[in-house]
Amino acid sequence: MNRTMITATNTLGQLQKQMDMIGHNLSNADTNGYKRRDASFSEMLVQQVKNQHVDKFETGRLTPLGVREGNGAKLSQSQLILNQGSLKATGRSLDFALTSDRQFFKALAQDGDKSAVRYTRDGAFFVSPTGNGEAMLVNGSGLPILDENDNYITFSEDASSFQLGDNGVLTVTGAAGGEERFNLGVVTVEKAQFLEQFGGNLLGFADNLDELGVTEDEVVTNVTGGARSDISMVQNSLEGSNVDISKEMTDMLNVQRSYQFQARSISLADQMMGLVNGIR
Repeated sequence: MNRTMITATNTLGQLQKQMDMIGHNLSNADTNGYKRRDASFSEMLVQQVKNQHVDKFETGRLTPLGVREGNGAKLSQSQLILNQGSLKATGRSLDFALTSDRQFFKALAQDGDKSAVRYTRDGAFFVSPTGNGEAMLVNGSGLPILDENDNYITFSEDASSFQLGDNGVLTVTGAAGGEERFNLGVVTVEKAQFLEQFGGNLLGFADNLDELGVTEDEVVTNVTGGARSDISMVQNSLEGSNVDISKEMTDMLNVQRSYQFQARSISLADQMMGLVNGIR
């Protein structure tokens, strides 16, 4: 019965993590370009070193040497789902939507005392004056949007029009008719499982990439040169989130029910222990 209680207790904590994930998805259902996360569970395993010295007692075991079955279920993976969200027309020239699932814009964010490149599908951009008659392209949080070489996109602050061309080229026309062209920075995500979600609807690298034996170049690929012909982007539109509210609500009800079952099993195990202790 102790095993029953331990199993239920372990599983309760993991179900709470899944509930938090569902709540995060639902709260971002109306966030431009947001990508949902889905949870999957597996049986818990524990690692033991030199646990069994007698080989004959290992006959018929189900797990490799040094690994034992644990108690309960564990949230084994939080998968970032990159499916395309629905497009909505805005009629605004600084709204851009990527239409290839794995492509992301680049923005520069503060990470403690240093700057770090982050990735986003939210293409709602704005113009922010920088002084000296210049302006810079930023996102809704004021973070600089980067070009293909990770440079700021700066232009004359009297810019009167913005036109998206082929291969992600942004043409900025000034009041006097002069034109400036910029290659909007775009990356292709190769291994989404190594990206973490940050505030401001941004994605970035996991802190333990080195421990996992993975490099940043293996996780994302900067789209430059001839590869820019693969960029798929539209202007005057924004991408909505890929959150399916009906699915999330169904998942939430299932998690709540599972949570009730696990909590009830603890109560029943406690009652059974009371009955056993009361036997004379």
